[in-house]
Amino acid sequence: MLIDEVRELELFDGLSDELLHAMVDASAEISFEDGDVLWVEKQPAIYWWVLLEGRLEVVRHVRNERAVMGALDQPGLWGGGWAAYDHNGVYLVTAVATMRGRVLRVPVAALRALVDGVPVVRHLIDGLFHTARDIEAMTRQREALVALGTLSAGLAHELNNPATAATRAVDTLETTMRDVTAALRGLAAEGISSHQYTALDALRREARPRTFVDSPLAVADREEALSDWMRRHGVDRDWILAPALAAASFDATWCDRLLEIVDAHALQPALDWVASAVTTMLLLREVKESTQRISALVASVKSYSQMDRGAVQRIDVTEGLESTLVMLSHRLKTGVEVQRNFAAGVPVIDAYAGELNQVWTNLIDNAVDAMAGQGTLTLTTSADGAWVVVEVADTGAGMSPEVVDRAFDAFFTTKEVGMGTGLGLDIARRIVVERHGGDISVESAPGRTSFTVRLPVRQRGEAIQE
Repeated sequence: MLIDEVRELELFDGLSDELLHAMVDASAEISFEDGDVLWVEKQPAIYWWVLLEGRLEVVRHVRNERAVMGALDQPGLWGGGWAAYDHNGVYLVTAVATMRGRVLRVPVAALRALVDGVPVVRHLIDGLFHTARDIEAMTRQREALVALGTLSAGLAHELNNPATAATRAVDTLETTMRDVTAALRGLAAEGISSHQYTALDALRREARPRTFVDSPLAVADREEALSDWMRRHGVDRDWILAPALAAASFDATWCDRLLEIVDAHALQPALDWVASAVTTMLLLREVKESTQRISALVASVKSYSQMDRGAVQRIDVTEGLESTLVMLSHRLKTGVEVQRNFAAGVPVIDAYAGELNQVWTNLIDNAVDAMAGQGTLTLTTSADGAWVVVEVADTGAGMSPEVVDRAFDAFFTTKEVGMGTGLGLDIARRIVVERHGGDISVESAPGRTSFTVRLPVRQRGEAIQE
């Protein structure tokens, strides 16, 4: 009989026969087949569903994404019934059968009567329902704002350097272009021929701005030799011209060749023009490199946020790790060395890329905190059959066995008051285990803590585009 089957469920342990019979009498036993939809999200949650046998997947729609949130796969697991505690309560997910089975469909009135039969339980459930909902909403909002603020501050810092360099170079370009024009007027006033100008331009094109090849001492020696040469030949402003020419790899021998092209009276405007021209080219190169750096940062942000991509994608976990390092680079500059052990041939996987980047952010950010900003962060990827394995390790002080046991508990944190919510690793676990069907674990000893994430190459509950 149905009443005997329901009584065997651990969910109803301790419930009196009177209350149990009243609930079952008001309920209905519903059979379902693979593919049947039992309830739909956002519709009034007027029934409480208790699984008797079979399996249900619970899915949620966000915009055009259909994502598997979990499963009811053991007798006694339940869903819905929120209207018993909130008149406006709706189903938070949609339930779809993945195999044949049965459920007990309990009207919320019967559920409420069941709860009302034990007043203290009624008050406890009411309080927990509303409090938990408020806390979750506030916590998620705060976590999102804190994460956004942290990443925004880091991104602003990273963007500021190339943006400032580009602005400075453009400001200087205005001056150098005036110098180029003035020097050309000087050359024209000295009456140099087109042949001389062509030869002078050929000398200018010999510029090799490769100061990174030369040692600072070699550049300084070249600059001093150029200054001496100019003073001997009566050239003004040697303290301005010599550094520019030295940065372009010109030396005193090059000046002798220039003097063979132009007369002594045209030497000053000739050197002014060459120095201004090569400085202009160096500044343009700086602007180009700075804007390329900004473009690269924007590309990393797009990769990190996945803002122009779909839900489940074929992704390379290495790309996600690299874009996360870019986003957190401001946290790594204080003394963290990053070691990358990325194996060759690691397959791409089906995943929610933006959510996995959340996992990498939490793990890397925690590792930096554990090392107090000083140490070695090691990122490792490898393939293990139908799985991809990612390891994030740090050289911090390590965690005690008690902390390791509770590392993934919600609201558990070892950080100082105000420094953590205890949700980072819980969120990471939910994303890895519940959203991707993977596994996350931690091993810790003094001087080394390692989080290992295992992700399936193929997703069973893959999101679809609608």
